[in-house]
Amino acid sequence: MTVAAGWTPDQPIIRIVDVHKSFGTNAVLKGVTFDVAKGEVVCVIGPSGSGKSTLLRCINALVPIDKGSIKVEGREVHDPALDKLELRKKVGMVFQSYNLFPHKTALDNVMMAPLHVLKRGKDEVEAQARQLIKKVRLEGKEAAYPGELSGGQQQRVAIARSLAMNPDIMLFDEVTAALDPETVKEVLLTIRELAEDGMTCMLVTHEMGFAREVGDHIYFTDRGVIVEHGPPESFFKSASDPRTRQFLSQIL
Repeated sequence: MTVAAGWTPDQPIIRIVDVHKSFGTNAVLKGVTFDVAKGEVVCVIGPSGSGKSTLLRCINALVPIDKGSIKVEGREVHDPALDKLELRKKVGMVFQSYNLFPHKTALDNVMMAPLHVLKRGKDEVEAQARQLIKKVRLEGKEAAYPGELSGGQQQRVAIARSLAMNPDIMLFDEVTAALDPETVKEVLLTIRELAEDGMTCMLVTHEMGFAREVGDHIYFTDRGVIVEHGPPESFFKSASDPRTRQFLSQIL
């Protein structure tokens, strides 16, 4: 996907305007609007069922929107003419479930998309895959199959696999939700390092300490709307909406 004519990196890399989405009679997103700047780390928090994961899937065009606009690098994501595969090369996504191929090694899992989707040369792809496995601190596990890895290790392979497409943006959907506390740290460290490298990241997370430490901006959603948002410093210390305060009091 080429960037839209006229889009420059000082403009929002993601622009979400009045997005609505319903599944049948269930309205999940009810007019969500916000921007994400290039290199920014945005954390979306809120109770289960508040539309957080649906929003991420809409950004990646995995779920169509009913109304509104989502632009990535100036291009309308839900334009029927847009090649969704091209979009997903730009916007990597990592899910709660790792979705690794169980019969493929860690190295093969990371290499598959660049080989088959980007049609790049095998030697170049393998060199990059080995570098990415090292980046997520799994050196020595290249030949391991997913079943031989812990949940945290599998999740880091999934992150490396997404990075192999050289995306401009990474979306993380509750990537630590299924992990035990020890392996949560490994995965969060990997995401923190990506953020420090300047990757634009958008996370749906229940890890409030991490959101406070790594996020540039926090959005609190409830029942399909953004209730409150701000930089972590003010958001966690002086939330003004009663719904935000109640949510934070339950989990902090």
